[in-house]
Amino acid sequence: MAILSAFALVACGSRSGEAKTAVAEAPAAEVPAVAFNADSAYAYVARQTEFGPRVPGTDAWRECGAWLAGKLKEAGVENVTVQRGEASTCDGTSIPLMNISGQIRPDAARRVLLLAHWDSRPWADHDGDSANRRKAIDGANDGASGVGVILEIARALKGQVGNLGVDILFVDGEDYGPHADSGEDGDDCWALGTQYWLAEPTLDLGAVRAAILLDMVGGRDARFHKEYFSNLYAREVVDKVWKAAKAAGHGDRFDAAVGGAITDDHVYFLREGVAAIDIIESANPATGSFNPTWHTLDDNISNIDRATLGAVGETVMRALRDF
Repeated sequence: MAILSAFALVACGSRSGEAKTAVAEAPAAEVPAVAFNADSAYAYVARQTEFGPRVPGTDAWRECGAWLAGKLKEAGVENVTVQRGEASTCDGTSIPLMNISGQIRPDAARRVLLLAHWDSRPWADHDGDSANRRKAIDGANDGASGVGVILEIARALKGQVGNLGVDILFVDGEDYGPHADSGEDGDDCWALGTQYWLAEPTLDLGAVRAAILLDMVGGRDARFHKEYFSNLYAREVVDKVWKAAKAAGHGDRFDAAVGGAITDDHVYFLREGVAAIDIIESANPATGSFNPTWHTLDDNISNIDRATLGAVGETVMRALRDF
Protein backbone atom coordinates (compact mmCIF):
# COMPACT_ATOMS: atom_id res chain seq x y z
CA MET A 1 0.00 0.00 0.00
CA ALA A 2 1.06 3.54 -0.58
CA ILE A 3 -0.42 6.89 0.34
CA LEU A 4 -0.83 8.75 -2.93
CA SER A 5 -0.20 12.43 -3.45
CA ALA A 6 -3.15 14.66 -4.27
CA PHE A 7 -1.91 14.87 -7.86
CA ALA A 8 -2.13 11.11 -8.25
CA LEU A 9 -5.68 10.80 -6.99
CA VAL A 10 -7.33 11.37 -10.36
CA ALA A 11 -5.36 8.59 -12.01
CA CYS A 12 -6.98 5.91 -9.87
CA GLY A 13 -10.57 6.78 -10.70
CA SER A 14 -13.11 4.21 -11.85
CA ARG A 15 -12.47 3.24 -15.46
CA SER A 16 -16.04 1.98 -15.63
CA GLY A 17 -17.61 5.28 -14.63
CA GLU A 18 -18.86 6.09 -11.16
CA ALA A 19 -19.23 3.19 -8.79
CA LYS A 20 -22.67 1.88 -8.01
CA THR A 21 -24.06 3.68 -4.98
CA ALA A 22 -27.76 2.92 -5.24
CA VAL A 23 -27.99 1.70 -1.69
CA ALA A 24 -29.16 4.61 0.42
CA GLU A 25 -32.84 4.51 -0.54
CA ALA A 26 -33.23 0.74 -0.47
CA PRO A 27 -35.69 -0.74 2.01
CA ALA A 28 -34.05 -2.02 5.16
CA ALA A 29 -33.14 -5.68 5.05
CA GLU A 30 -34.67 -7.93 7.68
CA VAL A 31 -31.42 -8.75 9.43
CA PRO A 32 -31.79 -9.38 13.16
CA ALA A 33 -29.56 -7.76 15.75
CA VAL A 34 -26.77 -10.24 16.48
CA ALA A 35 -23.99 -9.77 19.01
CA PHE A 36 -20.40 -9.46 17.82
CA ASN A 37 -17.89 -11.20 20.11
CA ALA A 38 -14.60 -9.29 20.19
CA ASP A 39 -12.89 -12.07 22.16
CA SER A 40 -13.78 -14.54 19.43
CA ALA A 41 -12.45 -12.19 16.75
CA TYR A 42 -9.24 -11.79 18.75
CA ALA A 43 -8.87 -15.58 18.95
CA TYR A 44 -9.23 -15.79 15.15
CA VAL A 45 -6.47 -13.19 14.76
CA ALA A 46 -4.23 -15.02 17.22
CA ARG A 47 -4.75 -18.35 15.47
CA GLN A 48 -3.63 -16.91 12.14
CA THR A 49 -0.42 -15.58 13.65
CA GLU A 50 0.27 -18.97 15.25
CA PHE A 51 0.78 -20.40 11.77
CA GLY A 52 3.61 -17.91 11.30
CA PRO A 53 3.97 -15.30 8.55
CA ARG A 54 1.52 -16.16 5.76
CA VAL A 55 3.87 -15.35 2.91
CA PRO A 56 2.67 -16.90 -0.38
CA GLY A 57 4.34 -20.21 -1.06
CA THR A 58 5.30 -21.04 2.53
CA ASP A 59 4.02 -23.90 4.68
CA ALA A 60 2.39 -21.40 7.06
CA TRP A 61 0.52 -19.90 4.10
CA ARG A 62 -0.71 -23.30 2.89
CA GLU A 63 -1.81 -24.40 6.35
CA CYS A 64 -3.55 -21.15 7.15
CA GLY A 65 -5.34 -21.10 3.79
CA ALA A 66 -6.77 -24.55 4.47
CA TRP A 67 -7.78 -23.45 7.97
CA LEU A 68 -9.57 -20.34 6.69
CA ALA A 69 -11.59 -22.33 4.17
CA GLY A 70 -12.48 -24.80 6.91
CA LYS A 71 -13.56 -22.06 9.33
CA LEU A 72 -15.87 -20.56 6.72
CA LYS A 73 -17.51 -23.94 6.15
CA GLU A 74 -17.75 -24.48 9.90
CA ALA A 75 -19.60 -21.17 10.17
CA GLY A 76 -22.15 -22.35 7.64
CA VAL A 77 -20.80 -20.27 4.77
CA GLU A 78 -21.83 -21.84 1.47
CA ASN A 79 -20.07 -22.16 -1.88
CA VAL A 80 -16.64 -21.90 -0.29
CA THR A 81 -14.11 -21.72 -3.11
CA VAL A 82 -10.32 -21.68 -3.03
CA GLN A 83 -9.07 -20.04 -6.21
CA ARG A 84 -5.47 -20.86 -7.04
CA GLY A 85 -3.30 -18.90 -9.41
CA GLU A 86 0.00 -17.12 -9.91
CA ALA A 87 1.11 -13.52 -10.12
CA SER A 88 4.31 -11.73 -11.01
CA THR A 89 5.71 -9.22 -8.56
CA CYS A 90 7.27 -5.97 -9.73
CA ASP A 91 10.74 -7.52 -9.58
CA GLY A 92 9.60 -10.40 -11.82
CA THR A 93 9.23 -13.01 -9.08
CA SER A 94 6.38 -15.47 -9.66
CA ILE A 95 4.32 -16.17 -6.53
CA PRO A 96 1.37 -18.54 -5.96
CA LEU A 97 -1.98 -17.13 -4.91
CA MET A 98 -4.96 -18.47 -2.99
CA ASN A 99 -8.11 -16.35 -2.95
CA ILE A 100 -10.83 -17.76 -0.69
CA SER A 101 -14.51 -16.88 -1.14
CA GLY A 102 -17.92 -17.95 0.12
CA GLN A 103 -21.52 -16.86 0.55
CA ILE A 104 -24.06 -16.37 3.30
CA ARG A 105 -27.62 -16.66 1.99
CA PRO A 106 -26.50 -17.25 -1.63
CA ASP A 107 -30.06 -16.98 -2.97
CA ALA A 108 -30.54 -13.39 -1.74
CA ALA A 109 -30.66 -10.87 -4.59
CA ARG A 110 -29.32 -7.95 -2.55
CA ARG A 111 -25.73 -8.57 -1.46
CA VAL A 112 -22.86 -6.91 0.39
CA LEU A 113 -19.27 -8.06 -0.04
CA LEU A 114 -16.92 -8.19 2.96
CA LEU A 115 -13.24 -8.61 2.12
CA ALA A 116 -9.79 -8.54 3.68
CA HIS A 117 -6.32 -9.69 2.66
CA TRP A 118 -5.00 -12.71 4.50
CA ASP A 119 -1.36 -12.77 3.43
CA SER A 120 1.35 -11.07 5.48
CA ARG A 121 4.31 -8.92 4.48
CA PRO A 122 7.44 -10.87 3.50
CA TRP A 123 9.70 -8.12 4.87
CA ALA A 124 9.67 -5.94 7.98
CA ASP A 125 11.12 -3.19 5.80
CA HIS A 126 10.02 -0.37 8.11
CA ASP A 127 11.36 -1.92 11.30
CA GLY A 128 13.40 0.35 13.54
CA ASP A 129 16.19 -2.23 13.59
CA SER A 130 17.85 -2.55 10.18
CA ALA A 131 18.79 -6.16 11.02
CA ASN A 132 15.08 -7.07 10.92
CA ARG A 133 14.21 -5.54 7.57
CA ARG A 134 14.47 -8.76 5.58
CA LYS A 135 12.42 -10.81 8.06
CA ALA A 136 8.78 -11.74 7.45
CA ILE A 137 6.18 -10.26 9.80
CA ASP A 138 3.30 -11.87 11.68
CA GLY A 139 0.84 -9.39 10.18
CA ALA A 140 -1.50 -9.51 13.17
CA ASN A 141 -2.94 -6.10 12.33
CA ASP A 142 -1.97 -5.85 8.67
CA GLY A 143 -3.96 -8.78 7.37
CA ALA A 144 -5.12 -11.02 10.20
CA SER A 145 -7.27 -8.39 11.96
CA GLY A 146 -9.64 -7.86 9.04
CA VAL A 147 -9.91 -11.60 8.46
CA GLY A 148 -10.61 -12.20 12.15
CA VAL A 149 -13.44 -9.67 12.20
CA ILE A 150 -15.04 -11.18 9.10
CA LEU A 151 -14.74 -14.73 10.47
CA GLU A 152 -16.52 -13.63 13.63
CA ILE A 153 -19.26 -11.92 11.60
CA ALA A 154 -19.76 -15.15 9.64
CA ARG A 155 -19.92 -17.17 12.86
CA ALA A 156 -22.40 -14.73 14.41
CA LEU A 157 -24.67 -14.83 11.37
CA LYS A 158 -24.80 -18.63 11.24
CA GLY A 159 -28.40 -19.77 11.17
CA GLN A 160 -29.80 -16.24 11.16
CA VAL A 161 -32.67 -15.53 8.79
CA GLY A 162 -32.71 -12.40 6.63
CA ASN A 163 -33.06 -11.16 3.08
CA LEU A 164 -29.56 -9.70 2.70
CA GLY A 165 -26.85 -11.88 1.24
CA VAL A 166 -23.27 -11.52 2.42
CA ASP A 167 -20.36 -12.47 0.19
CA ILE A 168 -16.95 -13.06 1.77
CA LEU A 169 -13.59 -12.77 0.04
CA PHE A 170 -10.14 -13.27 1.55
CA VAL A 171 -7.62 -12.05 -1.01
CA ASP A 172 -4.00 -13.04 -1.26
CA GLY A 173 -0.83 -11.25 -2.32
CA GLU A 174 -1.90 -7.80 -1.17
CA ASP A 175 1.29 -7.14 0.78
CA TYR A 176 3.91 -8.39 -1.70
CA GLY A 177 4.78 -4.90 -2.92
CA PRO A 178 8.44 -3.90 -3.36
CA HIS A 179 10.81 -3.73 -0.41
CA ALA A 180 11.25 -0.14 0.78
CA ASP A 181 14.97 -0.32 -0.07
CA SER A 182 14.45 -1.62 -3.60
CA GLY A 183 13.85 1.72 -5.27
CA GLU A 184 10.92 0.17 -7.10
CA ASP A 185 7.47 1.68 -6.96
CA GLY A 186 4.09 1.35 -8.60
CA ASP A 187 0.57 1.06 -7.27
CA ASP A 188 -0.16 -2.10 -9.22
CA CYS A 189 2.68 -3.89 -7.42
CA TRP A 190 0.24 -4.32 -4.53
CA ALA A 191 -3.11 -6.15 -4.25
CA LEU A 192 -1.95 -8.89 -6.63
CA GLY A 193 -4.60 -11.35 -5.47
CA THR A 194 -7.40 -8.86 -5.98
CA GLN A 195 -6.19 -8.03 -9.48
CA TYR A 196 -6.11 -11.74 -10.31
CA TRP A 197 -9.54 -12.37 -8.77
CA LEU A 198 -11.24 -9.54 -10.62
CA ALA A 199 -10.03 -11.02 -13.91
CA GLU A 200 -11.64 -14.34 -12.93
CA PRO A 201 -14.19 -13.63 -10.17
CA THR A 202 -15.68 -16.50 -8.19
CA LEU A 203 -18.65 -14.38 -7.06
CA ASP A 204 -21.26 -12.45 -9.05
CA LEU A 205 -20.25 -8.82 -8.72
CA GLY A 206 -23.41 -7.73 -10.50
CA ALA A 207 -25.42 -8.52 -7.36
CA VAL A 208 -23.07 -6.66 -4.99
CA ARG A 209 -24.54 -3.35 -3.79
CA ALA A 210 -21.53 -2.43 -1.70
CA ALA A 211 -18.13 -3.82 -0.77
CA ILE A 212 -16.46 -3.18 2.59
CA LEU A 213 -12.73 -3.79 2.89
CA LEU A 214 -11.26 -4.25 6.37
CA ASP A 215 -7.53 -3.59 6.63
CA MET A 216 -5.51 -2.88 9.77
CA VAL A 217 -8.58 -2.81 12.03
CA GLY A 218 -7.00 -4.11 15.24
CA GLY A 219 -4.51 -1.47 16.33
CA ARG A 220 -4.50 -0.06 19.84
CA ASP A 221 -6.93 2.85 20.19
CA ALA A 222 -7.26 3.03 16.41
CA ARG A 223 -9.39 5.73 14.81
CA PHE A 224 -10.77 5.44 11.29
CA HIS A 225 -11.03 8.40 8.94
CA LYS A 226 -13.02 8.35 5.72
CA GLU A 227 -10.51 7.07 3.18
CA TYR A 228 -10.23 9.47 0.25
CA PHE A 229 -11.08 7.18 -2.69
CA SER A 230 -13.90 5.56 -0.73
CA ASN A 231 -15.44 8.93 0.05
CA LEU A 232 -14.98 10.19 -3.50
CA TYR A 233 -16.46 7.24 -5.39
CA ALA A 234 -18.69 5.46 -2.84
CA ARG A 235 -19.76 8.22 -0.47
CA GLU A 236 -23.21 6.80 0.20
CA VAL A 237 -21.65 3.58 1.45
CA VAL A 238 -19.16 5.51 3.58
CA ASP A 239 -21.94 7.61 5.07
CA LYS A 240 -24.02 4.54 5.82
CA VAL A 241 -21.15 2.79 7.60
CA TRP A 242 -20.10 5.87 9.58
CA LYS A 243 -23.74 6.41 10.56
CA ALA A 244 -23.86 2.77 11.71
CA ALA A 245 -20.73 3.37 13.80
CA LYS A 246 -22.42 6.24 15.59
CA ALA A 247 -25.59 4.20 16.16
CA ALA A 248 -23.48 1.34 17.55
CA GLY A 249 -21.79 3.70 20.01
CA HIS A 250 -18.49 3.97 18.17
CA GLY A 251 -18.71 7.45 16.72
CA ASP A 252 -15.51 8.34 18.57
CA ARG A 253 -13.65 5.65 16.63
CA PHE A 254 -15.00 6.61 13.21
CA ASP A 255 -13.85 10.17 12.51
CA ALA A 256 -16.01 12.26 10.18
CA ALA A 257 -12.92 13.81 8.56
CA VAL A 258 -11.63 12.58 5.22
CA GLY A 259 -8.25 10.90 5.51
CA GLY A 260 -5.53 10.03 3.05
CA ALA A 261 -5.82 8.31 -0.31
CA ILE A 262 -4.84 4.65 0.04
CA THR A 263 -3.97 2.28 -2.77
CA ASP A 264 -5.58 -0.86 -1.38
CA ASP A 265 -7.74 -3.73 -2.63
CA HIS A 266 -10.87 -1.54 -2.76
CA VAL A 267 -9.39 0.68 -5.49
CA TYR A 268 -9.53 -2.18 -7.98
CA PHE A 269 -13.19 -2.83 -7.17
CA LEU A 270 -13.94 0.86 -7.64
CA ARG A 271 -12.35 0.67 -11.09
CA GLU A 272 -14.81 -2.10 -11.93
CA GLY A 273 -17.78 0.04 -10.88
CA VAL A 274 -18.34 -1.58 -7.48
CA ALA A 275 -19.13 0.81 -4.61
CA ALA A 276 -16.21 -0.26 -2.43
CA ILE A 277 -14.88 1.39 0.71
CA ASP A 278 -11.85 0.82 2.91
CA ILE A 279 -12.04 0.83 6.71
CA ILE A 280 -8.39 1.37 7.57
CA GLU A 281 -6.35 3.21 10.17
CA SER A 282 -4.45 5.83 8.17
CA ALA A 283 -4.07 8.87 10.43
CA ASN A 284 -2.38 7.53 13.54
CA PRO A 285 -1.23 10.51 15.68
CA ALA A 286 2.21 8.97 16.25
CA THR A 287 3.00 8.53 12.56
CA GLY A 288 0.56 10.71 10.67
CA SER A 289 -0.35 7.65 8.62
CA PHE A 290 -0.52 3.94 9.49
CA ASN A 291 -0.23 2.25 12.86
CA PRO A 292 3.31 2.39 14.30
CA THR A 293 3.62 -1.39 13.93
CA TRP A 294 3.09 -1.21 10.15
CA HIS A 295 5.59 -3.39 8.28
CA THR A 296 7.63 -4.05 11.43
CA LEU A 297 8.15 -7.10 13.61
CA ASP A 298 5.97 -5.36 16.21
CA ASP A 299 2.92 -6.19 14.11
CA ASN A 300 2.16 -9.15 16.33
CA ILE A 301 -0.66 -10.33 18.55
CA SER A 302 0.62 -8.39 21.57
CA ASN A 303 -0.34 -5.16 19.83
CA ILE A 304 -3.89 -6.16 18.89
CA ASP A 305 -6.70 -4.33 20.71
CA ARG A 306 -9.88 -6.29 21.39
CA ALA A 307 -11.78 -3.00 21.79
CA THR A 308 -10.79 -1.93 18.28
CA LEU A 309 -11.84 -5.27 16.81
CA GLY A 310 -15.15 -4.96 18.65
CA ALA A 311 -15.81 -1.43 17.44
CA VAL A 312 -15.22 -2.38 13.82
CA GLY A 313 -17.14 -5.64 14.02
CA GLU A 314 -20.15 -4.08 15.72
CA THR A 315 -20.13 -1.24 13.19
CA VAL A 316 -20.07 -3.56 10.20
CA MET A 317 -22.80 -5.77 11.62
CA ARG A 318 -24.97 -2.71 12.28
CA ALA A 319 -24.30 -1.53 8.73
CA LEU A 320 -25.38 -4.91 7.36
CA ARG A 321 -28.71 -4.45 9.13
CA ASP A 322 -29.06 -1.02 7.54
CA PHE A 323 -28.26 -2.39 4.09
